[in-house]
Amino acid sequence: MTRVFMGSSVCALAIVIACPAFAQTGSPAQGGSAQTDPTAANVPVNADKGAKPAGTPTAEKDSGYPAEAEGYGATTGGYNISRWAEDWSKYKDPAKRDDPLDSLKYISIDSGSNSYLTLSGEIRARVNFTSNQGLVETDAQRLDILRVVGGADLHLGDHFRVFGELANGTVGGVNTGAVAGTQRNDLFLQQAFADVYGKVGNVEVGVRGGRQEFTDGISLLVSARDNNAVMFVLDGVRAWAKGKTLRADVFDFNFVNYGTEGLSDDKTDKDTRFSGISLGVVLPEKLFGGSKLFFDPLLWRLRSRDQIWGQRRGVEERIYYGGRLWGTAGPLTVDYTVTREEGNFNGRPIKAWQVFAAQTYRLGKDKSAPRVGLRGDYGSGGDAFDPTKPLRTSFSPFGNNIYYTYGVFVGPINYIDAAPNVSFQPIAKVRVTAEYEFMWRATLNDAVYRSNGTPYLGTQNVGGREIGQAARLQAVWSITPRLSFTGRLEHFKAGDALTNAGYKGTNFGAGWLSFRF
Repeated sequence: MTRVFMGSSVCALAIVIACPAFAQTGSPAQGGSAQTDPTAANVPVNADKGAKPAGTPTAEKDSGYPAEAEGYGATTGGYNISRWAEDWSKYKDPAKRDDPLDSLKYISIDSGSNSYLTLSGEIRARVNFTSNQGLVETDAQRLDILRVVGGADLHLGDHFRVFGELANGTVGGVNTGAVAGTQRNDLFLQQAFADVYGKVGNVEVGVRGGRQEFTDGISLLVSARDNNAVMFVLDGVRAWAKGKTLRADVFDFNFVNYGTEGLSDDKTDKDTRFSGISLGVVLPEKLFGGSKLFFDPLLWRLRSRDQIWGQRRGVEERIYYGGRLWGTAGPLTVDYTVTREEGNFNGRPIKAWQVFAAQTYRLGKDKSAPRVGLRGDYGSGGDAFDPTKPLRTSFSPFGNNIYYTYGVFVGPINYIDAAPNVSFQPIAKVRVTAEYEFMWRATLNDAVYRSNGTPYLGTQNVGGREIGQAARLQAVWSITPRLSFTGRLEHFKAGDALTNAGYKGTNFGAGWLSFRF
């Protein structure tokens, strides 16, 4: 089974085989998309400017599969975290442009062949404050982070496009310590890929090769990690097929090693490979008296030649299989994922689980009405420090770690949480989310883990099940469709699983202003 994912040639073959199955005739369900993540990335609220959500590189060739479920992430007011997913073809008509920046979104090259260039960019100024960095008593840290990104999206006719993006991240502040290449990077080739796409019957097919962001799946497993100065990207091949009610995404990637200087030190990581297939199904809209629900099965493989668990380093191959059910049913949004992880680490079998369950309920008919919600998450753990037993630690390939704590203090390994939350709009263009989170160890026979997968040393040897509690508050102000401000506050109270090993609680605050065009 695992050899299915061995090469990029398999991607194209799988798409061709899948095409007949995707030529469905049903219409997609009607309603809003599910977004139950209270720490969702900053996107404009009530934005009415910009293109419709991007479903394909050219929206007029859209297969009809609902855009919000295609695995590209949410597009609001025309803007997406992954800028390649935006479609600004409406600005081909100069009458629809409101200001000079709109002209940069559609620069005609050859109107007869539908060839055009879209320019994009972002400037983001951010400040992070953390007390007790690393959950040990120490002087506070302040990080002053600047992100500058510029991109170009070249469409050559109806079947070919090239996308490129350069990024710069700079960091200053107090007690900055060693800063990763995802925060400080003089010049980073963030994306550089080419697409070839078209239709086979009523099915849209395509292949992409190069460096790219990949977010097809629940953000807790795979994410572009917008929290960083530069995005999380991969090198490799992605291919897709989309009908009206079915889709498939086949991929084969290597991770990227991030340097801190120019383009020459951000190289393909040959030791870490991520490949698999993600599927999508539009469920009948008559379910539950009227709904818009999706089911996304997945089968992935993550291989690392240099993985560490407990006190041992070795080769790991981890297989993920499971599925995600998500969407809306009237005022209710749901987002449920279950994955089983199997494989081998350094001669030890892997037997792990992850379960994510979140739902919110809208208290009113208007889309901006308050929402109340509850989420619960589980990541298995156990025996990481006992080489004679199966490894039961769960592990997300490159998930959205701020979902658990804004300050990325803990991650979903040997982990259980429950978090009630409320989201409301006190004034126009401002959205506020408040959450209180309770966290425990899934088993006492393992450590408490940081968001990067490393343990808090000593916690594997002490008693205590409670990891801690976190009170969190986020406010997003969409000043204009291009300009937004986000503020976050978090108080993390360490539980006995940490304090018994000498660790402390902490406070975290962040604020940033982002301008996009």
